[in-house]
Amino acid sequence: MRILVLFFLLCGPLVLGQYSTSYYLPQNIKYNSSIPKPEDFLGFEVGSQHAMPHEILAYAKKIAEVSDRVEIETYGRTFENKELVLLRISSTNNLKNIDLIKKQRADLQEPQNSSKLDINKIPGVMWMGYSVHGNEASGTNASLMAMYFLAAAEGGFIDSLLNENVILIDPCINPDGGTRFASWVNANKSTNLVSDLNSREFRETWPGGRTNHYWFDLNRDWLYQQLPESKGRLKKYYEWVPNVLTDHHEMGSNSSFFFQPGIPARMHPMTPKRNLELTQKIGTYHAAGLDALGSRYYTEENYDDFYYGKGSTLPDVNGSIGILFEQASSRGHLQQTVNGPLAFPFTVRNQVSTTLSGLKALKNMRVELNTFMRDFYAEKPSEGPKFYVFGNSHDPYTTWEMVNVLKRNKIKVYDLNKDESIGALKFTKGKAYIVPAGQPRHRLIKSLFEKRTTFLDSAFYDISAWTLPLCMNVPYAESIIEINLGSEVLENSKPTGGIVGSASYSYLMEWKHYLAPKMAKDLMVAGFKLKYATEPFSVETANGLRNFSFGTIQIESKPEAKDVLEKLAKENGIEIFSVKTGLSSVGIDLGSEKWRSMENPKALLIIGDGIDANDAGEIWHLMDQRLSLSPTLADLNTVSRLDLNSYSHIIMPSGRYADLISEDKIKGFLGKGGTIVAFGEANAWLSQKKISSLAIKAEASANDKSKRPFNAKNAYDGALETSGAIVDASVDISHPMMYGYNQNSLAVFKVNNVAFEDTGNPYNTPLIIKNPALVAGYIHTKNRERFKNSPEIVCLNASGGKIIHIADNPNFRAFWYGTNKIFFNSLYFSGALGGLRFGDE
Repeated sequence: MRILVLFFLLCGPLVLGQYSTSYYLPQNIKYNSSIPKPEDFLGFEVGSQHAMPHEILAYAKKIAEVSDRVEIETYGRTFENKELVLLRISSTNNLKNIDLIKKQRADLQEPQNSSKLDINKIPGVMWMGYSVHGNEASGTNASLMAMYFLAAAEGGFIDSLLNENVILIDPCINPDGGTRFASWVNANKSTNLVSDLNSREFRETWPGGRTNHYWFDLNRDWLYQQLPESKGRLKKYYEWVPNVLTDHHEMGSNSSFFFQPGIPARMHPMTPKRNLELTQKIGTYHAAGLDALGSRYYTEENYDDFYYGKGSTLPDVNGSIGILFEQASSRGHLQQTVNGPLAFPFTVRNQVSTTLSGLKALKNMRVELNTFMRDFYAEKPSEGPKFYVFGNSHDPYTTWEMVNVLKRNKIKVYDLNKDESIGALKFTKGKAYIVPAGQPRHRLIKSLFEKRTTFLDSAFYDISAWTLPLCMNVPYAESIIEINLGSEVLENSKPTGGIVGSASYSYLMEWKHYLAPKMAKDLMVAGFKLKYATEPFSVETANGLRNFSFGTIQIESKPEAKDVLEKLAKENGIEIFSVKTGLSSVGIDLGSEKWRSMENPKALLIIGDGIDANDAGEIWHLMDQRLSLSPTLADLNTVSRLDLNSYSHIIMPSGRYADLISEDKIKGFLGKGGTIVAFGEANAWLSQKKISSLAIKAEASANDKSKRPFNAKNAYDGALETSGAIVDASVDISHPMMYGYNQNSLAVFKVNNVAFEDTGNPYNTPLIIKNPALVAGYIHTKNRERFKNSPEIVCLNASGGKIIHIADNPNFRAFWYGTNKIFFNSLYFSGALGGLRFGDE
């Protein structure tokens, strides 16, 4: 009855003055009057409108200025140069001894030190993170109340809490997305609130405020840390390794409130059962707090704790307790739902409630949580590999980034002491590294190197595999015998480059290097003329006879520009080989007609309603940040009005293209010799509109003649989804789309159920999923059958131009480095795809 009364109260117009601090915080305690309340500082009451990220930041700085309990530090800046801060809140004595407390936290993670610690005296640490998704705003607005409470509350509870613990608050994890969202809903808010779902307030324009500047889901970047927000945040996380990390989100408006644990059967096997038990115990505090408000909630449904790349799961493999909160979202100020009108202040209050109940749990469970962390790191690994050895002399850059990922996650990496052979693989000292499996973070290490294919459940909230060396395309091996370690890698120096020898004829650059496309772009901007080889060859260099593969770049010799060439080679970490003759020892000569001229592409990237913002953003980020070759961003509904003939490539991310009423314009673009690069679901539109002759396999169905319980439908349907698994594909290294690879097999990340039919052409499918295909992760048996022998790439001629069909996203979340080159090649080598005249018109 209480919740119904609340809903009826919220049905009428909301005005300023209804939701003061007393609505959110307990009033049976005293608050320090010298600490400004959020409403006094902001000039409006929390919940009456959406606080902008810069307002939240200003309040955080003010609290740190006036309270001796609070310290603030900047841990990074976003792509839009917005400041990211972390607040430390504790007793003045603890703040004076912060380095000692951090040392104790570090000792808890080292078995040789943890046994000497007095667990009863070590402060507990809670990290509270708000709204990694910018349009899930109840979290960031709740952080205002969290900061005020911890700075201003007085009495026995708060004194004991702060004397015995350190509280860390990340008040606004995603200010770029948060700014977009708050601006939208505030600008479309009526004084007399409108709850009609058709209101513009609830229809935020694409891409919405969920993501960061490049439209990445920051909550999927905790493990690989490719984005500045994540790199800064995780550096601070690993300085502390808190006992509990709270992760405040929102979900669909017609739901209620969720807190972890998630579905127990979907917990990662590397997470100890004790973690689940402690999460459940903490959950009783959240339940009590929400019960007192009459708020509806649930647990152990919908969400899982499997992928370690999220904010609520990475702590689970680091001896912490990660807790996800999901509040039904008002997505504005007041929205009609199946449960009645849902008001923004109500959503904020639930987030405040679980913040306070989390603090109570920390206070009461501090010793238990510290004991769990000590025991977590003291436990030795089960049987398995003793060492992981990896290295790639073919491309030192991806090896370098692999070391970075490991070190960012506080995993110790060592140089190889001497050349090693493990199975069929040879690893060279100076170009390979070793990771001992028996480190305190052995669970995290195993999760990064394993190729798991068996699971208790067949549905996943996120990806089911993320094997680090496969995503980097770096050779690796497991060793069960002892290997002598070299020195620990303390500073991971970026690969160096430069000119080898002095050229009188020309220079050669191998395409195998990850940054070769950027180097080529830089050279052409600097005025160099480039050509690329469509056949392999061997030629004498300053280092002797050297073999060069498909895609090798020939750079014209310009003595006056040698300094520029040397500078660019060093910046990009690439060796440039000088040659004094155009006569090859084997293969094509340097003046052969089998060298093609290279040009920088001018690409149009289609974005907008219906397009997968993550896919589009990953393409934009890759081109802008790693290639320095920014595409033109064009909304889907404007394409028909553009002059497409000024572009060399049109890039179509995965998505629905129903609003692209431009078949004739697209055909006209192809007719002028243009190239289309299409990903995932975008290929279906090209096929349906008969722009391409591509055939796509029909989707698998969970239905058959057997009868099942009605409530099993979601499980059966969910099992058919391919949310992220690794498959093995055969490579044609002679094909322009695969230039730069030197292997017969490539690990591909399968993120959808798109499967192409074979074309019947022996030359236009350079990457084909093998049979059997699955390397790591979960794929339903019906989809395994569909995927086997299916082309991952199909290159077709169409209307005089070229279409490069790619079934999946080779640029997945910025960390799948191993297939980025496929996308690079679609931009730089599409001109070599001519002559495909075998049944592909």
